[in-house]
Amino acid sequence: MKARTLLQVLVQELEWTYDEFRRAYEKAAREVAAEAGVSSTTATVEEQTFRRWTAGRVKGLPNQPAPQVLEHMFGHSSRKLLSPPTELPPTSSPNHVLPLNESELAMTARDAAAHAGDAAALNVPDMTLDQLDDDIVALAREYNRTSPIEVYRRAKELLGIAQSLLERTQVPRQRTRGYLAAGQSAALLSAITFDLGSLPAAVSLSRTAALYGQVIEHGPLQAYAHGALAFLAYWGGRPSEALRLVHTAQQFGGLGDTALTRLYVIEGRAYGHLGNHPAAERAVRNALGQGTGTRDELHDDVGGEFGFPADRVAMSNATTYLLLRDAEGAETAADSALRLLSTKPANQRPVLISTQASVDLARARLLRGELDGVHDALEPVFSVPTEWRGAGTLERLVAVRSMLCNPTFSGATEAATLGERIEEFSAAATAQTLGTTAPLAIEN
Repeated sequence: MKARTLLQVLVQELEWTYDEFRRAYEKAAREVAAEAGVSSTTATVEEQTFRRWTAGRVKGLPNQPAPQVLEHMFGHSSRKLLSPPTELPPTSSPNHVLPLNESELAMTARDAAAHAGDAAALNVPDMTLDQLDDDIVALAREYNRTSPIEVYRRAKELLGIAQSLLERTQVPRQRTRGYLAAGQSAALLSAITFDLGSLPAAVSLSRTAALYGQVIEHGPLQAYAHGALAFLAYWGGRPSEALRLVHTAQQFGGLGDTALTRLYVIEGRAYGHLGNHPAAERAVRNALGQGTGTRDELHDDVGGEFGFPADRVAMSNATTYLLLRDAEGAETAADSALRLLSTKPANQRPVLISTQASVDLARARLLRGELDGVHDALEPVFSVPTEWRGAGTLERLVAVRSMLCNPTFSGATEAATLGERIEEFSAAATAQTLGTTAPLAIEN
């Protein structure tokens, strides 16, 4: 057995057991104290510490007076004593091999047991992970009915808890759960930071979620995160990059119908930005045609913000039709979204989805050159509280404001009034717009 530290070499040369080392250490400590003018000392060394020193499992130097005592005992600096031996005693050959005795064998066994004990101690109660899982599920399902500021606060807290738990456990099963929880929390944070108006932060957090999913090879989490990155890419004016990301997302394993529906919706929007009508319409049809009954644990079992129900599909498809300048398709899809939302109890209707669908309905009517019905479509939007006025809604309203300035509506009192209300509504919003110009997501 080759020596791991110079201290181990010297202890073996002296053929000291732990008890003999301890007695020599205590004697040396008293001598060091006497030289320093200290009347007495109780310095000693525990067996576990002795094993750590000789095995080289020490980062930096031990606390005083240990360095001084070790230097007094062996005539070498403590740093050299606790490092791998580079210079062996003169009587030792270059391949110096330590003699084995019963004490060394027992020490090896105790060292192995201590390491295993340390690893076993690095775990957390399963109930703690259960609670974290429950809290993430609750937040995901309440996402669209909870104030964005509160969602941000809670998601940030859950990510911190997940990261803390990962530092406290080495149990593979628990680490897998911890990484999944961290990835889900980061994904929720990405969604809410986008709604609050920070595109760069949203991108960074989606990448974080994707990396957590990669660590545990979790297909649904990686697909969700890559889909979010695709969504953010076309909001940032990069529709070709969005297509690359969504096609990557579609290749992950373990995806259910909901996951694939979401990805087809995002794909359709990206093709819409590129003006590829056939591909965009094909993606819309694919989104509406998922019906195998396959589920996955993220998009279906957790659901909520990770889900993609029919009303959200219709709202998103309305935006795609607007990009294609298909007023009829956009109005039909927006009407469908609002109709589906109206069947839900008032306290269960997602505010962000219903608001965006209402704005898209107004845009579809304006795209046809009609002002009639635009006020009715926007009236529910103007009553949305300031904290709920997310970036997606604000940028859609930028497009409405621009469309109201079309010469077709020149001199129309209702157009002027709506334009002023949109400006007032946007100025009071908590979220900030994502740039000085309208992103591709709401281009008209």
